[in-house]
Amino acid sequence: MTDNISTAPAPSLLRAWLESLRLRTLPLACASVITGSALAWQQGSFDLSVALLTLLTTALLQILSNLANDYGDAVKGSDTPERLGPLRGMQKGLITQKQMRLALILTVALTLIAGVALVVRACQDVSDMLGFLALGALAVVAAIAYTVGKRPYGYLGLGDVSVLVFFGWLGVVGTFYLQTHSLQWLPFLPATGCGLLAVAVLNANNMRDIDSDRQNGKFTVAVRLGPCNSRYYHAMLLSGSLFCFALFAKLAALTAPGWLFLLSTPLLFGQARFAIAHASAAAMRPLLEKTVKAALLVNLLFAVGLAMG
Repeated sequence: MTDNISTAPAPSLLRAWLESLRLRTLPLACASVITGSALAWQQGSFDLSVALLTLLTTALLQILSNLANDYGDAVKGSDTPERLGPLRGMQKGLITQKQMRLALILTVALTLIAGVALVVRACQDVSDMLGFLALGALAVVAAIAYTVGKRPYGYLGLGDVSVLVFFGWLGVVGTFYLQTHSLQWLPFLPATGCGLLAVAVLNANNMRDIDSDRQNGKFTVAVRLGPCNSRYYHAMLLSGSLFCFALFAKLAALTAPGWLFLLSTPLLFGQARFAIAHASAAAMRPLLEKTVKAALLVNLLFAVGLAMG
């Protein structure tokens, strides 16, 4: 692989970077902020500036994770032409390792700037400030270590746990805390629901790549469960998310608008049934994008319901 890319047409290079950024995944990162902010709104503590800074920081963390994922998989040789997923810039030879490393450094810097600005704006005491700075640093490390390093945890099947923590508990409850400055246990229910939907997105991706991941030593949960059980696991994630949102609505005694998220039930049920009925990895290609949209829809409906209630 060479650093000289002057012969590559500009539009192709731009498209390669856009493919590596994976902008279509950003709605998934935004979902946790939307849900956390809606919970803060319900408490009468919504702060627009804090919500926007949280959204920016979360989006940058997602982009950092996407770039690191491309870099790690390309260096390890996991992304090959035999892989069913789309080839990114590094696999096409349009982006070099040096350029991707520079992009990673720049994204880390932007993420840290946004994170520090968020902490300074939102935190009211030193302990909160130090705590969220530590969590932010942990999130940066987790985004990179998923596929980069000698023992990336994504290759060990720990990606699902990481997604649940960062896209669910930390994303939702952290957003809620930064605006309300209170830690309550009920928000952990929609946070878990949001996280399970994010795990379902990751699982759809991993079911699509199950054969190539197994061949390249990437033992995701889908690889460990196998083609059949990973599809039932997908259905459990979708149904589990709805259960968490419903339990919150019940315990929080929400009025009818607070149950608006139930409108997504037929959609999630249809996706679960599709996943179970189709055994081939190729059939999972359209499911990935549909799961991203479904996850965003559930969180949006939940947020609108809270606002209306």
